[in-house]
Amino acid sequence: MQRKINLLLLCFSLLGGGVAYILGELLLGRRPYDLPFILIVGIYFAIVALGIGLGALLAEMISPRLNGLSWKQRYLGMSWKLLPLTVVLLFGVGALTEFVYELNFGGIKPIKNVVMVIDDSGSMQQSDPDNSRYAAAEALVQQMDKDNQVAVVTFSQDASVVQPLISLKSPENREKVSEVIRSLQTTDGGTNISGALTEAMNVINSDGQTSRGAMVIMLSDGFSEFDTSRELIEYVSRGIAVNTVGLALDDQSGSRLLQDIAATTGGQYYDVTDAGRLGDVFQQIYDRLGDRTLLTERSDATADSPYYAAVRILALILIGTALGVGLGIVFDNRHLAKSFGFGGWVAGLCAGLILEFGLSGQSFGDALIRLIALLVLAAIISLFTYVVPVGEGRLSRRGRREAAAAAPSSSEGFHSPRRNRGSKGF
Repeated sequence: MQRKINLLLLCFSLLGGGVAYILGELLLGRRPYDLPFILIVGIYFAIVALGIGLGALLAEMISPRLNGLSWKQRYLGMSWKLLPLTVVLLFGVGALTEFVYELNFGGIKPIKNVVMVIDDSGSMQQSDPDNSRYAAAEALVQQMDKDNQVAVVTFSQDASVVQPLISLKSPENREKVSEVIRSLQTTDGGTNISGALTEAMNVINSDGQTSRGAMVIMLSDGFSEFDTSRELIEYVSRGIAVNTVGLALDDQSGSRLLQDIAATTGGQYYDVTDAGRLGDVFQQIYDRLGDRTLLTERSDATADSPYYAAVRILALILIGTALGVGLGIVFDNRHLAKSFGFGGWVAGLCAGLILEFGLSGQSFGDALIRLIALLVLAAIISLFTYVVPVGEGRLSRRGRREAAAAAPSSSEGFHSPRRNRGSKGF
């Protein structure tokens, strides 16, 4: 075996990977027909296989350095027919690994119930005179997925459930929640955070579907007496995060309290000085729930899980190996399949590490990380090219004559030497 590098193949593979990246990002961003992410990820890697495979095939067609001129003359048509097989292979491996990655272990539940807890105390007349918090809450309801349930709790001196948990599967229910939120008004009472979180837990407990996880978004501009070590016991024991938003908090005691609540329950604290930004903040909190996918940051209870980190990296190794073997299938060359496959293993490991430690939840940054991972995947596979020189092995006399006549052929292909009379097989 000797190593040959086709620089044109490297360039075309990177180009094909870049085109695949653009199409893949459009797919992730638009998520057509609300397809489940198992299919989305499968399609994403099928597009990657098509882009890189097409680039590699075009490069060898122009400059057949790895497979030789005889391959181009006799077997190029078969390679074009085998390219869809590689695309299907990557779709299957991508969908399967995504399915495994989405499985919940250790009692982890997907977060589907969202309880919005909104401060309606008298101080909100200064903090949010235009009632931007209501508009932000209504906008969030319109953006939530169909499999979510939402509830609304308001609080001032007392806390009340203005909207019990309701499914957002139907447009009628969304409109019902929106009407409830639009009817809310600021009161003259104080700030009862303890009562608000008690009512939020009562709402969560009212749901009989034990397979659904829950989280709370709580907005306040004030402070009240609250014992985090005692009053958050049930939230902590059940793994229910309370994400807190402090609006125009001049009193540092209020800010510290909201930070403590978020930190104790595993939520995030957001400090907002301008009520007009609440819509973006609410959307950011919701987006962090996200669906757990191989291509995006984990923002649920598995965010720091070494198990899911290992699963992601192993999944990319399998995907990279499958892509390498798929390129060998395209060229119908068992030696290239072995070298491409090993290169895919290394490339998948590198891509998996890049995704696992590079994704941060920031839209632009994550898109850049995916691009880097994909280009690394394409580059490493393209550089692992080991072929068998013509004349090496057990070629028959006629096989040697044919090989000499077809020089500069550089590889045996998947077919055995004694079948080198025109027949060809994988």
